[in-house]
Amino acid sequence: MSGTRTGEPAAPTDVDPRRWWGLMVIALAQLMVVLDATIVNIALPSAQRALGMSDANRQWVITAYTLAFGGLLLLGGRIADLVGRKRTFVIGLIGFATASALGGAATTPAMLFGARALQGVFAAVLAPSALSLLTTTFTDPRERGKAFGIYGALAGSGAAVGFIVGGVLTEYLNWRWCLYVNIPVAVAAVIGAFTLLHDRPGHNGARLDVPGVLLGCGGLVALVYGLSEAQPRGWTDPLVLALFAAGVVLLTVFMWWQTRAPVPLLPPHVIRDRNRAGCFLTMMLAVIGMFGMFLFMTYYLQVVLGYSPVRTGLAFLPLTASIVIGSTQISARLLRRVGPRMLMAPGMLLASGGMVVLTRMTVHSHYVSEILPALVLMGLGMGLTFMPVFSTATAGVAPRDSGVTSATVNTSQQVGGSVGTALLNTVATSTSASYITSHLTDPSRRVSVVREGIVHGYTVAIWLAAGIMLLAALVAGLMVTAKAPDHGPPADRPVPEPVA
Repeated sequence: MSGTRTGEPAAPTDVDPRRWWGLMVIALAQLMVVLDATIVNIALPSAQRALGMSDANRQWVITAYTLAFGGLLLLGGRIADLVGRKRTFVIGLIGFATASALGGAATTPAMLFGARALQGVFAAVLAPSALSLLTTTFTDPRERGKAFGIYGALAGSGAAVGFIVGGVLTEYLNWRWCLYVNIPVAVAAVIGAFTLLHDRPGHNGARLDVPGVLLGCGGLVALVYGLSEAQPRGWTDPLVLALFAAGVVLLTVFMWWQTRAPVPLLPPHVIRDRNRAGCFLTMMLAVIGMFGMFLFMTYYLQVVLGYSPVRTGLAFLPLTASIVIGSTQISARLLRRVGPRMLMAPGMLLASGGMVVLTRMTVHSHYVSEILPALVLMGLGMGLTFMPVFSTATAGVAPRDSGVTSATVNTSQQVGGSVGTALLNTVATSTSASYITSHLTDPSRRVSVVREGIVHGYTVAIWLAAGIMLLAALVAGLMVTAKAPDHGPPADRPVPEPVA
């Protein structure tokens, strides 16, 4: 310990000289997982026509993926801790590619929904392994900030990149290539993983929390399925109310069980930390609004404004650029000086403001004057938020819990995507139906009234999304109290593992 001040960690002597190349492999896999939540959005109108999906069921192409992903992430994180992160990383890549091939060959809606759910299962194994490999590879505070800036930019912009890639593939090839494209990406990442990534052995001999998996995933499925059924059945339908009640009960029992389980799926001490809990909640609320907006804007641009798939994808490019700038050029540079909440709270306020601007859209809106400013504001806000969320939530975690902590961050993101897509789609479609019924008095105006009703439903749902993001800003401002690393104890210092 000579040569260092008391209490400071010694400089690492076994730093991998190829760690930045390893980051590229991790980033490639993470980009594939994140963009796959949205790459099929632009292909969805084509897939809906080809496979005969209803408007109420089409959201399951998105939700089946995010629900399986979010519901099983904690299990995936614990598996990564037990059997090794590199091993689960490779298994996740191979399984994800296989499920993508199955989805690309789908001949019925059920087959596509099933393939998307299977993608989510393997993404739940892959994503926490990727983030925990990043956490254990970059331990120097300055390098960690840069690495998490890149990772945060991918997490935020990957969804928007999916629109661009999806637009090009749908217009020039076929909607099925939005799934087939994952196969070469996964192959390249597997080769890179074997060549460049290193990991310590897992903690063999521990048990998996199977009751926790059943309770947690079952509760999430019940809630999201209830939200999706609220549109055709109504919010007071007995089945909808029963699903909501079952979801709440299962999740409540899940939290109780985690305090009793011998090897809990989500160790209570992971979420007991105020800063970490604030990051998880902020992420979930932010993504609820963002994913709903993605679904609406895809249909708005293609169906209402008549954009081609490629033009629709390019319309999201300013959002992607703004997220990258906010994450790598603003958050990554300021986090060590101002602390996470001074970035997260203003970021969510900016994103909420962008949503409010978007509520002004009509059936004749101009992209440059009414849509573009909203996308730039939302992108900057997300970029300011995502990077400090990932960095703060995973800082100071004992090595044996790095996988499950990483999984909890991703769980917040995917559960938010599932809930946001189902909730806001239900609000939009039910509001549109009510508007069309009350305004369709002249049959000769049917087409225009339907278009107006669709946009009205979108704007109502976007107002709700803006309120949710405003709540995220409040949560970040009140719960996340960590100091900037340059003005307090380093957040990157590992905490002692709890005594069993």
